[in-house]
Amino acid sequence: MSVTAPGSAPLRLTPRQRAWKRARRHRGLVFGGAVLAVIVALAIFAPLLAPYDPYLQTLSERMKPPVFLGGSFAHPLGTDALGRDYLSRLLYGARVSLFIGLVAATISALIGTTLGVLAGYFGGRVDTVITFLINVRLALPVVLVALAVVALLGGSLTVVVSVLGLLLWDRFAVVLRSATRQVRTIEYVAAAEVLGASLPRILYKDIMPNVANQLIVVATLEMAHAIILEAALSFLGLGVQPPTPSWGLMISEGKAMLLFQSWLITIPGVALFLLVLAINMVGDGVRDVTTPEGRD
Repeated sequence: MSVTAPGSAPLRLTPRQRAWKRARRHRGLVFGGAVLAVIVALAIFAPLLAPYDPYLQTLSERMKPPVFLGGSFAHPLGTDALGRDYLSRLLYGARVSLFIGLVAATISALIGTTLGVLAGYFGGRVDTVITFLINVRLALPVVLVALAVVALLGGSLTVVVSVLGLLLWDRFAVVLRSATRQVRTIEYVAAAEVLGASLPRILYKDIMPNVANQLIVVATLEMAHAIILEAALSFLGLGVQPPTPSWGLMISEGKAMLLFQSWLITIPGVALFLLVLAINMVGDGVRDVTTPEGRD
């Protein structure tokens, strides 16, 4: 694509400029990216933004309603059953959710990408063995296995991240296997092999750059998946343990007051919904922008 300025020759946009232009016109990507950026910023600057210590208990201030329900600005989002400031716990809970989603997705990406690229590149017996491992993993229900392992080892941040990271690699392996098989047949890969390029060089320089967009899309989906699973485990009492602020744990602690103080569940529930929605919209936007059908 080229841009023509009055009285000048057409200017050809670079691939990066074309991608940036498409990204700016993609409403879902712009909205999701903006929401995600705000949540990430709130999590990073939580120590500066939180009005109170998220662990501080003040029983005389327990169950104060948020401002929009008649509460005071001393506690803009109210307090919980132990008198802890809900805004402070919400901000620090964003840190926990983002940390779990990012680390679990990274662990899964390392495992699944390695297996998928090796299966797609070598084929044959390597592909057969890795496909068998993928089928074994797909036969295991993620939620039930996570519940069993966390119940056996005990709920903690480290255990939850490790379990989710070791259970969510199958989608990476399936997608990267298919993408690598397509790239494997392209001429420049054969040319690199004929010229005597080493295997790490071929995989890193020729294969990975051409499957990176699929990797990014799957990573966003699995990050959102990990956040939802952590919230579910925390809601069942087998995830992040009290008093660590976690959105799933906040929902669990507020369920007893659902009929009387529904905002205890609504506030962290809406925050969790917005985070997962933003991550999914970013993933969908990256897919739309980087696929050939979405290019100008």
